[in-house]
Amino acid sequence: MEELTNLPQTDVEVVDIQFRPGQKIYFFDPDGQSYQPGDHVIIDTARGAEYGTCTGGNHTIPPKEVVAPLRKVIRLANAQDEKIVAENRAKEKKAYDVCLQKIADHQLDMQLVSAEVAFDGSKILFYFTADERVDFRELVKNLASVFHTRIELRQIGVRDKAKMVGGLGICGRPFCCASFLDDFQPVSIKMAKTQNLSLNPTKISGTCGRLMCCLKYEQDAYEDLIRTSPKLESFVDTPEGRGTVVEIDLLRQRVKVRMEDAPETISVFPNADIAVLRSGKAKKNDPPIPADLAPISGSGKRIRREQPEEKGFLEPIKFRYSTEQVVDEPEVKAPLAEEAAAEPAEGKPSRSRNRRRKSQNAPKEAQPKEAPAPKQEKPKKEAPKEPKDPKPAAEAEGEQEKKPSRRRPNYRRRPKKSGGENQ
Repeated sequence: MEELTNLPQTDVEVVDIQFRPGQKIYFFDPDGQSYQPGDHVIIDTARGAEYGTCTGGNHTIPPKEVVAPLRKVIRLANAQDEKIVAENRAKEKKAYDVCLQKIADHQLDMQLVSAEVAFDGSKILFYFTADERVDFRELVKNLASVFHTRIELRQIGVRDKAKMVGGLGICGRPFCCASFLDDFQPVSIKMAKTQNLSLNPTKISGTCGRLMCCLKYEQDAYEDLIRTSPKLESFVDTPEGRGTVVEIDLLRQRVKVRMEDAPETISVFPNADIAVLRSGKAKKNDPPIPADLAPISGSGKRIRREQPEEKGFLEPIKFRYSTEQVVDEPEVKAPLAEEAAAEPAEGKPSRSRNRRRKSQNAPKEAQPKEAPAPKQEKPKKEAPKEPKDPKPAAEAEGEQEKKPSRRRPNYRRRPKKSGGENQ
């Protein structure tokens, strides 16, 4: 609680100071003085007095943006300070050339980027890039023996190198990082996918070999447009009917729809003129969409789908199959219907008579079944059915009486009843 009470409750007055062109801008306390953009000033830093340029005059910021400790601006730079800065720039060029020669002598796998000399000349700082860790202890000893001052080597990334060296991008303008960007914003390949850009590395990468920083600029706008646009392969209703979304134009806020009634037709509609019936691609568990669900096209499309031409195209198919069934059924079922009508008129016959009827009716039942068959592969079986002079009824009855006598011994006890019935 004590730390919170010590923080300032009102806005803090600061000035913006930049040490080198393209580097980060820091806030400093003007200490009651007024500074204008472009003024050269001497400021107090953790490394001692440094020379910098004012990029923003006196202004106020919220207390939460202040990074403690807030150091002060000592004074404006005079002519002597400008002379010292010019001499330091000359030393930097000489130190850069010497360091390149020493790196080549030691055969170190590193690329020197720049050299900076402190304002008071107390140390020289070398920036380099390398793919792996480099043992530069011998290099530091040789440089210290040449310049007789403190030597410091610092490894940086390829983005920091592009920011310090500068150059022109593929757009023809100076690097954003070297001109106005203070910090590097995280950039991912997902941003290129969201903006429907080509995933070719040569087209979405900057000179540094990393993804371009400008991909971050429009990401927020694309995310807002995606929220108001239907997903790809969504099923939507349009003024011309229902269909599936095949392409989305985020910037123009319109979609291309493949119509349900005419799959070869692709129409373009604004997002405001469509209604989403199913968001995204259909899943296995998704329920089917009702055919009458069309909030925009209405029932007009339903009437257009049920045209008489489509019915006429299907009628011959239905009529052909129905006639085949009608022709086949009476030929098979006609003899069965005649037998069913004849049996109840005669009443209940005896067991022996039932056997005789089965033997007599056997060839009659087989004839209608074999007649409609187109294949005539069994002429031998049909030969016994052709003779027109059957055996006398008495001889047939005698033969049938012999067969059941073997199966039923007590059949001879009732000869009079069986003879009376036959007569």
